Amino acid sequence: MSDFTSNFWAMYVAGITGVSILACALLLWFSGKAKAMTAHDNTTGHVWDGDLREMNNPLPRWWVWLFVITIVFAVAYLAMYPGFGSSPGKLGWTSAGQLQAEVDKGNAETAPIYAKFSAMKIEDVSKDPQAQAIGERLFMNNCSQCHASDARGGNGFPNLTDNDWLHGGTPEKIVESITKGRIGQMPPMAAAVGTSDDVKNVANYVLSLSGSPHDSVRANLGKEKFAACAACHGADGKGNQALGAPNLTDDIWLHGYGEAAIMNMVNNGKINQMPAQGEKLTEAQIHVLAAYVWGLSNNAKPKL
Repeated sequence: MSDFTSNFWAMYVAGITGVSILACALLLWFSGKAKAMTAHDNTTGHVWDGDLREMNNPLPRWWVWLFVITIVFAVAYLAMYPGFGSSPGKLGWTSAGQLQAEVDKGNAETAPIYAKFSAMKIEDVSKDPQAQAIGERLFMNNCSQCHASDARGGNGFPNLTDNDWLHGGTPEKIVESITKGRIGQMPPMAAAVGTSDDVKNVANYVLSLSGSPHDSVRANLGKEKFAACAACHGADGKGNQALGAPNLTDDIWLHGYGEAAIMNMVNNGKINQMPAQGEKLTEAQIHVLAAYVWGLSNNAKPKL
């Protein structure tokens, strides 16, 4: 892997580029100096199809100058822009810089629209049709890859429409989650719980907390062993939003349902990460996006 983090490949490509430009220049010079042996009629002696003779005429001037311009352009481009090894170029241009300039321009153009919503409470923004249309676009571009286009998530990705929140569903908490991101971590707990049979008993006890199908005998045996899990999930299994520990009593399963899935979680643990969007989105955009997300589980749609 060190080959891909050193400057070897930059120098390698720069060498090939420099040699190629130099070779083109030498080829042009050589073609203008070299004299081919010709007959008295200015042909090379090659004949095709009986009467097609190859002439020994010099290159057209327009072609020569086009070749020269191409070489000059290549040298000038490599001097002004990054492209020759690790040289940044005289203009200091970067693709990241251009992207940021375009993003800043777009943000400046849309600032008056967002200013209107920034002055409103998130609960009110969630009911504004224009804000919701903008929030939906922001969600599709930045959140739907994990939470799905309908915001119902999937295995390992929370459903944002069911009012079940790992870290809290208030507007302030949603803004915090979007801005700073979240890291959810459950450590492997098999050693703390006991034997593999104890893990199975705890899994059945966890299922019993939500009234899910379970083995009642094993559930009773696993109740005492659940104490190892209570530090995060609470003695009653209702979770702890300060830690991001899920509520185990609501029959909502983020990482899979059933005895086998719960045993896997206890044995192996799990780490989940939601990336922070604070550096990608403006404060005003996060305000509108948070209003859209909050509205998914709080603004009841009329029944048809």
